[in-house]
Amino acid sequence: MSGATFMLADYIESAKETDKFSQSAIQPILLGLFGEVGGVMSAAKKHKREGEAYTSYRQAVEEEFGDTLWYFTALCARLNARVDNILSLASNNGKYSTNDLPSGAISQVSSVLELPQLDDTLLTLGRAAADMLSISTTQPDVEARLVAFADAYLHALQAAHLSFAEVVRSNLAKVRGRFLVPDASRLPTFDDKFPEEERLPADFEIVIRERKNGQSCLQLNGVFIGDPLTDNIRDPDGYRFHDVFHFSHAAVLHWSPTFRALIKHKRKSDPAVDESQDSGRAIVIEEGLSALVFSHAKLLNFFQGQKGVSFDLLKTVNQFVDGYEVEACPLKLWEDAILQGYSVFRQVRANSGGIIIGNRGSRRIMYKPLLEKT
Repeated sequence: MSGATFMLADYIESAKETDKFSQSAIQPILLGLFGEVGGVMSAAKKHKREGEAYTSYRQAVEEEFGDTLWYFTALCARLNARVDNILSLASNNGKYSTNDLPSGAISQVSSVLELPQLDDTLLTLGRAAADMLSISTTQPDVEARLVAFADAYLHALQAAHLSFAEVVRSNLAKVRGRFLVPDASRLPTFDDKFPEEERLPADFEIVIRERKNGQSCLQLNGVFIGDPLTDNIRDPDGYRFHDVFHFSHAAVLHWSPTFRALIKHKRKSDPAVDESQDSGRAIVIEEGLSALVFSHAKLLNFFQGQKGVSFDLLKTVNQFVDGYEVEACPLKLWEDAILQGYSVFRQVRANSGGIIIGNRGSRRIMYKPLLEKT
């Protein structure tokens, strides 16, 4: 682990903001901590087994270390300890060089010259995590056990050749993007600098009708757009109405290469953007993403009664759009787009059509029933 400077005091405050567990609940935190340590070990095992074939190793193990730190920070808070103080005590054992500023907000941890073996450090970290499962505020050795875990964590991080500062930064961005309602004024819009004919519409109403042959058809301003769709599956599931998800992406995320293509609003004035963000591959990415989320949603009654989307699914979504402009959207906004989209989808499916109303300003999508069916 290379030397790095990081703001632990800021991290503690931000971790507190994103901590949705009861402050009196220790067991969920302990289980989460133990699970994330297991995730670190799993990523390391895959790397050893698959070698260079496991190309996402660094990202995966960095994420698991970050999640471990988050749970450890939450645990320290519940045990009336500060994680920055615990890490400082762990690093003062002679194995690290530590420089603390008087404010206590910034710490610098530098590695020793000889790196420990990863397997050994992971086993030590696993034992330290197991030892934490029985920890409580009534034990006299609480601080010592926290320090022991912190020491094992730092050594494992070091053996994995990861920067503590980068782990902190990436984890903070991840949890804030997942759990905190984003500031609307700071969300990306993607096409404000383009002429109106190349932007996604600020407001739109799409009519979805189901024909007698079961095909779903779309109309915008009285004009048919796209091709009639069927479910294309043995057991009908309503996927013929999946364009609803593209409309939700457009309204909530301000992104939908599929919708752009349907209404011919690709950003051709900038060939680079047209090629990389609005063309075939981007469309395939969005279509594949819609199918992926749909297969998950079917198992959950299309998110009926759900107030959230699983973190694992959102992380998969994030990986799916890596390299495209929409990766700038926080996971919380993705969750909102998915839940709004499926709320409208359920109504369209139940009524075999309807009117989809989208507003990019409010980042909302709504359903209105058809006055008549054809």
